[in-house]
Amino acid sequence: MENFIFSVNVTVPIFLVMVLGWALRQAGMLDDNFVSVANKFNFKVTLPFMLFRDISAVDIRAVFDLEYVLFCAISSSICFWAIWGGAKLFLKDRSLTGAFVQASFRSSAAVMGLAFIQNIYGQSAMGPLMIIGAVPLYNIYSVLVLTFEGSHASMDKGEKMKEACANILKNPIILAIFLGLAASFLNLGLPILVQKTVQNVAQMATPLALVSLGAGFEGRKALARLKPTLAASFLKLVAQPALFLPAAIALGFGREKLIAILIMLAAPTTPSCYIMAKNMGHDGALTASAVVATTLLSAFTLTGWIFLLKNLGYL
Repeated sequence: MENFIFSVNVTVPIFLVMVLGWALRQAGMLDDNFVSVANKFNFKVTLPFMLFRDISAVDIRAVFDLEYVLFCAISSSICFWAIWGGAKLFLKDRSLTGAFVQASFRSSAAVMGLAFIQNIYGQSAMGPLMIIGAVPLYNIYSVLVLTFEGSHASMDKGEKMKEACANILKNPIILAIFLGLAASFLNLGLPILVQKTVQNVAQMATPLALVSLGAGFEGRKALARLKPTLAASFLKLVAQPALFLPAAIALGFGREKLIAILIMLAAPTTPSCYIMAKNMGHDGALTASAVVATTLLSAFTLTGWIFLLKNLGYL
């Protein structure tokens, strides 16, 4: 019961902020223009600031664990390519492929992952290490699938690859991650004035992303995407952790490392999926529906995974 209450306390407040955005939209306080501007602001400013803050605050030289980072990177890569391949084979509506793949493999590692780990173990370096291993690939792979599965049907593969590389190089989230890594590795002591400014902007990322997602949520369109939403939720919350948690345990990862891996594999779909999908011209209804569904369901699935791992003595 304690684990269930803990998980509910993490996930339900996130869901309620999305509900607030939806309610404000229904009341006429927020509109399409707000959603569009907020999504761009999040994508280009607040999310990059948050990732830079989280990564630059860790002493990479002191805590770096190559085997752990490689496991996060390899398991994320296998999930992505397997889901994309499966979507190409089984998803009937090809226009949904990019949004479906991104929503199925990309976790809320940064938005809620660090808070979840800290609630269990306090301040931990394993969360940022997991972010280093997984989040750059989340963004690179998302750009790839959203570019190749985009509406530019007339473009050949060479042109699409050039476009994908250009999108990766100018992606503000990817740039922020590598800037954070550089700042951490070089142990740059930023002035207090700069640190507080970064902190203030970063604090806006999660609530603004959730409000804009709720305000942009379209119930009727989401219901029309019910089957792919349920499939994405199953892949995100059940299938991926079922496949890779045993491998992580076999490699000797436990406690803080294992809970960070669990968050990477089984956390709900990140709201930044919605922001990136909308900014790259893909289906926002499916992405928003997947974020809402996985956030609600994760209160039960994450609780189940934590309960199982605790009972087996791994946490």
